[in-house]
Order: sequence, then C-alpha cells, then structure tokens
Amino acid sequence: MMKIGATIRGFRLQRGLSQGDIEKRTGLLRCYLSRVENGHTIPSLETLSKIAQAMEIPLAQFFHDDAATHELPTQKVSDDELRFLTQIRRYSSSLNDGDKKLLLAMVKKFATAPAPVSA
Repeated sequence: MMKIGATIRGFRLQRGLSQGDIEKRTGLLRCYLSRVENGHTIPSLETLSKIAQAMEIPLAQFFHDDAATHELPTQKVSDDELRFLTQIRRYSSSLNDGDKKLLLAMVKKFATAPAPVSA
C-alpha cells in the first residue's frame, strides 16, 4: 500500500525544503501539509500537482515504483535538527565557496570539541 504522505515528506526532505517552503510556493497551509505528510489527510490530484510543482518534480514521481526507496532519508532527523538544517540551507546560498568551507570547518570543530564541564 502506498503512503503518499511519507513519499511527499521523503522528496521534500531530499530537496532540503521545509513545509514552510512548500507553503510559500503553493499557498497550501503548513498545517495542511503536515496532515498530509502524517497520513491524516489524503490530498486531491490537483493538490498533489501543486506540491510536485513546488518541489520541481513530475507528478508521476509520487507514484513511481521506486518511490518507496525515496520515502525517508536513511538517517532520522529530529524536528529541531530539520529546522536548524533548513536555516543553514537558507543562509548558505549567499555564501561564497571559501565561507562555506570555513563554516563546515567550524561545525566539525564544534562537533569534536569536548563538552564543557560544569561545576
């Protein structure tokens, strides 16, 4: 059985888009998109078409045989991590290559630094 909501979420996350990004591109409310992605609402074909256009994919891709392989990224991402990554994506588009490398080096440094000890 196809779970269209999970498929939509998978494609959206693969493209680094937030529900807010889809809302801006389609006019569909974020809360509606959440209900679709969580399987509480089944979208019409017209609505699916809007979502596909917002993600710049053919509508048929939602129904492709291997769509199940695109459902979710292999690594689970929490809502907080997704918000953080979406913000990084949004701001990184204005950075040059040197700044992007510097930012990545800083993130790696922070990730490997020992946690501060509290007294």
